[in-house]
Amino acid sequence: MMARRKDSAGAAQQPDRGIGAHWRNWLLAALLVAALAVAILHWGDVKKFAALLATAEPLWLIVAGLLQLATYFGLSAQWWLVLRQGRTPEPHAELFRLTFAKHFADQVVPTAGMSGNVLLVDRLVNLGVPRGNAVAALLLQVIAYYLSYSLGAFAVLVDLWWKHRSSALLDGAVLLFLVVSAGIPALTLWLHRRGQEKLPHWLGRWSKARSFFALVGEAPRELIRDPRLIAWLTLLNLAVFAADAATMQACLRALGVHAPLSAGYVAFMMASIAVILGPIPMGLGSFEAVSIAMLRLFGVPFEAALSATLLFRGFTLWLPLLPGGLLMRRELRPVEA
Repeated sequence: MMARRKDSAGAAQQPDRGIGAHWRNWLLAALLVAALAVAILHWGDVKKFAALLATAEPLWLIVAGLLQLATYFGLSAQWWLVLRQGRTPEPHAELFRLTFAKHFADQVVPTAGMSGNVLLVDRLVNLGVPRGNAVAALLLQVIAYYLSYSLGAFAVLVDLWWKHRSSALLDGAVLLFLVVSAGIPALTLWLHRRGQEKLPHWLGRWSKARSFFALVGEAPRELIRDPRLIAWLTLLNLAVFAADAATMQACLRALGVHAPLSAGYVAFMMASIAVILGPIPMGLGSFEAVSIAMLRLFGVPFEAALSATLLFRGFTLWLPLLPGGLLMRRELRPVEA
């Protein structure tokens, strides 16, 4: 009797499994096509990165690589903390691999991170995490990301002012970003609260809006509103930013350039702010321009600033696409029961 019931349940689940496999195959195909297009369009940048690797100081290149591994460890640690708090922990190694696949999805299909977010929630659910906890991991990461960015941007303002390098343009850009970075966590919390309440009639008429708010509302309130958890996630994300800034500094040292310690931090933060506020996918062009300008502000020669920025982009953007692409197929594969 038990075997028959199990067989019937398995048969009932087959259509869902088939549908899931179908859309995963389509998503994987779309991502691979997009990756091929990115590689063709930006092959020149990849070749420049390879040329810089051949001439740079190997020890500092190793340091830059280790620092970038630390950023992915920090991101996976944030997900692990949320899932542990929700009493559905997953192995850290599994989450660490997922960070590379998410990076691949975010970069080859630049839709404000939506492709990687879909992958994250789907993969966690596929591993057996309740969908509410998976959504909470995503929402809390967004909240911590922008809170830590606010603190980091404020530190840039202080540094520029203290060293008499501030200007109306730089101050205005940072202040605008502070407004945005404070508004996004507030909006995320509002969306979650609204998702747990009855929607207004005018909004509830759209099925997609209902589905979106229902999904966001599934995240447990005790996780989303946990100030201690948010504080820990914000600190972890600040550590990720510090590792990114140190990577920029390591790229400068790899090229034999000695710059003030804050040069790499200010260049990375201001260039990242330009990417977030700008409309260009992956920030190609805008990141490089702002990074070079900030390094020049700290006295780094133009050629060195350009080479260091290209080297940094290679470590943070192009190089992780290789393991990300290899892991993508694995992450989209259904987990066997």
